[in-house]
Amino acid sequence: MTAEEKKTEPAAPESAKAEAAPAKAPIEKQTNCLGCGKPIRKLKRYYRDGKFYCSKECWRKKKEKDKEAKK
Repeated sequence: MTAEEKKTEPAAPESAKAEAAPAKAPIEKQTNCLGCGKPIRKLKRYYRDGKFYCSKECWRKKKEKDKEAKK
């Protein structure tokens, strides 16, 4: 083999790895309540349907708003 062929061989598998694994978007952490927009504290949070709210009352209000929006 020539020197040029040796240089190009290792580069090919590296480029194949880069194409096979696309860059993943970082997961954003939810910091505000979806019902009222207040910042959520670590000690006071209400988790429903995969989302965080500051209280059960805010969750209910958001749920009612979504129902009205569908109508």
